[in-house]
Amino acid sequence: MAANSIARKLFRRPSVVVAMTIIITVCLLAVFAYLIVPDNTPNANTMIIELGAKQPRFAKQLLYLPKSVQEEKKSLLSQWFSGKASAYKLSPVNGYWFAQDKLYTLHYIDDGLQDTIAYHLKDILPTHAQTMPLVQQQAYIKNNQIKQHCFHLGTDRYGRDILSRLIIGARVSISVGIIAVLLSLTIGIVLGSLAGYYGGLIDNAVMWVINILWAIPTLLLVFAITLTIGKGFWEIFVAIGLTMWVSAARLIRGQVLVLREMEYVTAAKALGLGDARIIFRHILPNMAGPVMVIAASNFATAILIEAGLSFLGIGVQPPQPSWGLMIKEHYNFLLTNRPLLAIIPGLAIMLLVYAFNILGNALRDVLDVKG
Repeated sequence: MAANSIARKLFRRPSVVVAMTIIITVCLLAVFAYLIVPDNTPNANTMIIELGAKQPRFAKQLLYLPKSVQEEKKSLLSQWFSGKASAYKLSPVNGYWFAQDKLYTLHYIDDGLQDTIAYHLKDILPTHAQTMPLVQQQAYIKNNQIKQHCFHLGTDRYGRDILSRLIIGARVSISVGIIAVLLSLTIGIVLGSLAGYYGGLIDNAVMWVINILWAIPTLLLVFAITLTIGKGFWEIFVAIGLTMWVSAARLIRGQVLVLREMEYVTAAKALGLGDARIIFRHILPNMAGPVMVIAASNFATAILIEAGLSFLGIGVQPPQPSWGLMIKEHYNFLLTNRPLLAIIPGLAIMLLVYAFNILGNALRDVLDVKG
């Protein structure tokens, strides 16, 4: 079936249009995360402890205090990939006024609590502004170092911007899906093709391994692999990929068992073509449909497994944001008046998994894939 014909049939379904919109939106957010998030520091890890666990649309004036030690500047490529370290420390204030060469602020501590703090202007001005006349120094601070900031989805328990961490956390979900799918399909295609094409001892050996791994719960198998190779960003991706090839191998083996009996395969053998060429040039291209379906299914499964592992504390490690880790840090808020801290990342996981499941089901229907 031609690709344009498949696309037309898919996009006639409103559910597929919605699913693809969700997937494309999340992918674009993941790619351009640090260019669009309000907090573009590495891992969106700017903590303002006084503003912990605030509701969506919470707004507060922030005083930007220069840090005593400045980190070296990164290239634009590095900033796009990992963010840009902030040169300022943020202090929430309820109000401020100037008195000669000092700035007085009403430092926000909590609702109903505040404290007055005085700063010498030269102590909080950037180097290039310290030589300005007093009036210009005051104007510079007022225009550049005291800003109203709105936290559109609120803040987490450490005072970090939830919207920023949610968008950057999409990178983990998309990355784990891509890497796990590529790894699982590569192993599944190779072993499934060999087992289905040659049969006999090779088939028995591969099926024995598949049946053994099939009997082990997925999370338990991931735990074992994680304990072997360690916890971390890349390690968890590899661990998930190494547990998901079983279903791919089983499906591909079944497809190869059918296709190897087709006339064009017999003709290829009669022409003296090698087994590798027959498998990879003639059999596998005719299994594109089933492979696409299982790729979409494995993508959704990988996202759920990563979220579960991060929730259990053996997935992505803090301070790197992950949707599962965000739920772990705030699930106890579900019984308080701040349930959105855990509900928001949970909804993000649900929507993305829903989108890939809808896409996989639609591909199965359009391609008429038989189990």
